[in-house]
Amino acid sequence: MSAAAIICGVDEAGRGPLAGPVYAAAVILDVSRPIDGLADSKKLGEKRRDHLAQEIRQHAAAWAIAEASVEEIDALNILRASLLAMRRAVEMLPLRPQEVWVDGLHCPDTGLSSRAIVRGDSSVAAISAASILAKTARDAAMLLLHERYPQYGFDGHKGYPTAMHLAALKNHGVSAVHRRSFRPVRELLQGRAEQSWAARSEPPRK
Repeated sequence: MSAAAIICGVDEAGRGPLAGPVYAAAVILDVSRPIDGLADSKKLGEKRRDHLAQEIRQHAAAWAIAEASVEEIDALNILRASLLAMRRAVEMLPLRPQEVWVDGLHCPDTGLSSRAIVRGDSSVAAISAASILAKTARDAAMLLLHERYPQYGFDGHKGYPTAMHLAALKNHGVSAVHRRSFRPVRELLQGRAEQSWAARSEPPRK
């Protein structure tokens, strides 16, 4: 593969959930080893995603997966944290790409020529591959978090704000892996803090 042909696809997974890190992947495909069936990871079933993830790891010219932590998400905001994870993934690649093509509207600051492509995960094979790696890596991480916090059901909703997840938050409170800057979590914390303050402020009963 010549240097002029090296294009890196980048995508993230996990911007919407209330818990867990955000993941990003960067992939440089090998044109001599095409992978059939690449598509937006959200449009693929779990088994198909897992199969394609193995294919990508085996046949891509280079790939890398990175994350930004819950603490970084709360400190930076989710967009900046996503871009940070993307930049880390690109920097981890064993090959230096000539261009970075990113799904969506924003590009990470990698110092490389970059292009943001709306719905790129459906139209650009390298971005599709990155979306699959990011999604499968994050899902695997959420299964591990489910083992630590089974009361929240992370194995089912993967941290997204489903009715089940919101009910679990109300019943069990906020865990160490919940994003405190996200409104449902923030409002729950504020409500409990106000209740606690009100309880302390009540005059003693005679």
